[in-house]
Amino acid sequence: MTAQPLASSPAELTDQQIEALGQELNQIRADVLAERGAADARYIHTVIAAHRGLETGGRAALAVSLFPPAWVVGTAMLSTAKILENMELGHNILHGQWDWMRDPAIHSTTWEWDHLTPADAWRHTHNDLHHTWTNVVGRDRDLGYVISRMSADQPWHPVHLAQPLYNALLPPVFEWGIALYDLEPDAVAAGRKSVRAFLDDLGGLARKAIRQLAKDYLLFPLLAGPSALPCLLGNLAANTVRNVWSHTVIFCGHFPDDVQTFSEEQVEGETRAQWYLRQIQGSANIEGSTLFHILTGNLSHQIEHHLYPDLPSNRYAEIAPRVRKVCEQYKIPYTTGPLLKQYASTWGRILRHALPGRH
Repeated sequence: MTAQPLASSPAELTDQQIEALGQELNQIRADVLAERGAADARYIHTVIAAHRGLETGGRAALAVSLFPPAWVVGTAMLSTAKILENMELGHNILHGQWDWMRDPAIHSTTWEWDHLTPADAWRHTHNDLHHTWTNVVGRDRDLGYVISRMSADQPWHPVHLAQPLYNALLPPVFEWGIALYDLEPDAVAAGRKSVRAFLDDLGGLARKAIRQLAKDYLLFPLLAGPSALPCLLGNLAANTVRNVWSHTVIFCGHFPDDVQTFSEEQVEGETRAQWYLRQIQGSANIEGSTLFHILTGNLSHQIEHHLYPDLPSNRYAEIAPRVRKVCEQYKIPYTTGPLLKQYASTWGRILRHALPGRH
């Protein structure tokens, strides 16, 4: 069956034009695969070394954090280390971006990140579901993470009136929200997931959570001796900073106003080229410096990430101008903007769709 045209295709592209678009985007991917090599390996090893140095320095400083400057420095270093591990390392390694190196220490099947959600659970809900069904209403659970209405095509319920409140409360505890979301309780209620599978996943989450909590809030504070309390508070602050940052980056890459949503009928029989077009229309970039991009895990290049989720993240900045040029050629909006603009736009969407009706 031939797929129906995607929503609001700005240039009213013909099937032939969409396929030509797909060929150009395939060529960008092929060029990166042909060039991928030692420079990319050096990059990821450098990031890993930076993360380890920041974490070691941060924890050492927090071990003597009765001295206030040590607490400030240690918390800042540990916060940065956790952001790097979560965004540029964990997220991208679990996408398989570095599997080509055949290094078991940096492989999607062996990496376990500094996050409450077990890696296997996250790969399923994120890699398998979200990246396949990006912004398809009824298929992409990441569209509002089940609890929020982010599209007029999603059914409205009175509980959505409270979504500005619970979205304001979510950032500091974002990893807990994602961990519970990855259990898929909604799938159990709908009969798409067995209770036994849910309980197995719950057990995996419990074991991971115990390890994470014991590490940050028991082991390292005890090792700090007299600095136990400030060390514990520093770890709590670092996790909170990481959660707020990751929530901000992820929401700004998926929910600004110009990001489109799609129906299941529109993607039926979808070709690879049409999938590419949906990824462009269903994502948004955030503008910033090189350091900013690294700290976002290069998810500030969300369009490029959704087009090529398994390419090394350090390549996104390089190919972004080529992707943007292709979009201009086919008159497809390339949604991008500074962080504050994208964040305000995202909140505008949250507020509007909290109300019934189409906005």
